[in-house]
Amino acid sequence: MSATNLSSLSNSEFGALAQEIERHSGFKEVLKWAAGKPQNEVHPRYVAEVITQDEFTHDIIVPYRNVFLVYDTT
Repeated sequence: MSATNLSSLSNSEFGALAQEIERHSGFKEVLKWAAGKPQNEVHPRYVAEVITQDEFTHDIIVPYRNVFLVYDTT
């Protein structure tokens, strides 16, 4: 998965985050990763919102630390 920095994170902060999430290839991996994080990093409900784009595509928003991760999934 490729990640794009659309936030105010520095290059080094974003690089560390990108390395951490690069193995997420689907929604299942995101949920498994979020479940293993401490509560002060990821809210216990993991997913803030799922936005349906069409019958095959969804945007998934996950609050993580001081940013929101937005996954475009199909």
